[in-house]
Amino acid sequence: MFVMRSIAFHDGSMDLQQMRYVLAVAETANFTRAAERCHVVQSALSHQVARLEKELGARLFERTSRRVRLTTAGEAFLPAARQALEAAERARAEVAAATGEIRGRLTVGSIPTVAAVDLPDVIRNYRVRYPHVRFSLRAGSSEQLVEQVREGTLDAAFLGVQPGFVPRGVHDRELGQGRHVAVVAPDHPLASHDEVDLRLLADEVFVDFAGGSAARAQSDRAFAAAGLRREVAFEVSGVELMVRMVRHGLGIALLPATFTPELHGLHCVPVTDGPIRVERLVWSHSTPPPAAAAFLSLLGVRGDEQRTRMPPTSDAVTGHRQVTQGGVRDAEV
Repeated sequence: MFVMRSIAFHDGSMDLQQMRYVLAVAETANFTRAAERCHVVQSALSHQVARLEKELGARLFERTSRRVRLTTAGEAFLPAARQALEAAERARAEVAAATGEIRGRLTVGSIPTVAAVDLPDVIRNYRVRYPHVRFSLRAGSSEQLVEQVREGTLDAAFLGVQPGFVPRGVHDRELGQGRHVAVVAPDHPLASHDEVDLRLLADEVFVDFAGGSAARAQSDRAFAAAGLRREVAFEVSGVELMVRMVRHGLGIALLPATFTPELHGLHCVPVTDGPIRVERLVWSHSTPPPAAAAFLSLLGVRGDEQRTRMPPTSDAVTGHRQVTQGGVRDAEV
């Protein structure tokens, strides 16, 4: 792969730094914040953006005293500029890998309740092995993360989905699965039960994730399949607030059993017919860049598996896997 430092255009040149400035302004919608992100003075950034607009013969931004937004030309320019920056980054990483050194950028996404892997430990080990890689972690819902991997803004992501769900347009591997448990305060009447079923829980007040999210849908479908209705009085965006509300006795929650070791001071009661959550690892690119390939290898994904074709469109899922310290292995069913 060959990437030029500058791209000839009219009588001037469009360089990668100008593209970075445009991208920063587009993402922050503010020239001052964009300059701070790029570690330059605002006047220098504004001058380079204006120079690029002159070379292109079109304004990329509409500027008012209150806001900055992309013009139609700017919206057309942005995807190509992002691709050019990614190509340049990958070119540098490929050259470094050819000389035996892994460099570049790695951006990984994760749901808040990932449990099939010890993510902090994985990240620590990766950074020790590959100190020259700029590692970023982004949180989000499974739906958001799949889309970001598909678009290429994330290299890989850890999801929590229902059994039988296979994400489209990305490579994926099952990491593990488990049934949800009821999470209750220590003084809650259900705390003394060895196990419960959904019918016993139906009259409780619930704290849950926002409607429409994959995490919420798992519980909603389980109650619907049992012919039951429940009251979700409190919707939250993160598990931390959910746990705090349960601890204060405001309601109960359903969370994956594999995540319960993180819930100190609460009681977790098995739900015999509760929803099942499958954790999956997904990644982009038919041939991952060196930094992403090294991350997948650390998780036990072989090089040939990293480059195989996308999964078929069938929703059928066979086999169950779980992650150990040595990587991913088949789990007993």
